[in-house]
Amino acid sequence: MYREEIKVLDCTIRDGGLINNYQFSIDFVKAVYRAICEAGVDIIELGKKLEESDEYTREKYGKWNFCDEDDLKEVIDSCESDFRPAVAVMYDVGRVDVSKLNHADESPMDMIRTACYVPDIDKGIDLVKRCKDLGYQTTINIMAISAAIESDLIEALSQANEIEEIDYLYLVDSFGAFYSEQITYYLELYRKYAPDKELGFHAHNNQQLAFSNTQQSIIDGVNLLDATVNGIGRGAGNCNLELLLNFLKNPKFDVRPVYKVIQEQFVPLRNSIEWGFNDIYGISGYLNQHPRQAMKLRADKKNKDNCYNFFLESTRSDDVSIA
Repeated sequence: MYREEIKVLDCTIRDGGLINNYQFSIDFVKAVYRAICEAGVDIIELGKKLEESDEYTREKYGKWNFCDEDDLKEVIDSCESDFRPAVAVMYDVGRVDVSKLNHADESPMDMIRTACYVPDIDKGIDLVKRCKDLGYQTTINIMAISAAIESDLIEALSQANEIEEIDYLYLVDSFGAFYSEQITYYLELYRKYAPDKELGFHAHNNQQLAFSNTQQSIIDGVNLLDATVNGIGRGAGNCNLELLLNFLKNPKFDVRPVYKVIQEQFVPLRNSIEWGFNDIYGISGYLNQHPRQAMKLRADKKNKDNCYNFFLESTRSDDVSIA
């Protein structure tokens, strides 16, 4: 589907980092960045920019959890492509220090994406305002809306609509629980209660629907789309960037560098870390549950494929509805 105003954001390093504590090598990140440049993808998110502490260190949690400007510059300067994507990083509410953020004119970063849950929308909006004051493009990514009380979500959307500093307002299917009709339903809510906002969409692949749900969001008018190389991401992963670029049919995109980096970097990476659909993640998506328990089971080499047992254990709670 070709629509000129659609932009694609690659979040390979940020979302993929959730499965290896952001321990990607600098050469791996450079290879991904080069592929994104050569593919013509609009924006690349190179990790999170969290506050380091004595317990929360770069050594233990990976440099891409902190995105120091020198690390970002090393990656950016490694590519001589004529096209340079905008560089984004993600803020988590309650884990950042905006006072240490340089003005955008003095930074390798172009966009700050703020992630928050519905109850923290006030804190998320405060971060967005402070980032916009420093000259950054902004998004606010409202997470886990499949588990949110709808009236609370509506209130959050109404609040966000009044904030001119928000450039993009995101629908995030954090648990990979939605079907296409739910994507349409929630996007209609977004448009009703935040009519002045440009929308973004971020999918997870727990039920193998990340790509199709991203397609549905395009049909419903979303113009900023998240994806990752080879679908890498927490648990079952995300919408595959290579599939999305093929689908969009925009001549500005060239999918060949993406397939090249998959062959050279991601195929070997699968020998050490796992991502992508399996029935354990399918169950967590179906039940609209955070994938943390599914990820814990997948780390248990002896029992990681015990989907029947996992289903029974996950549905014992009285508040779980089996349909």
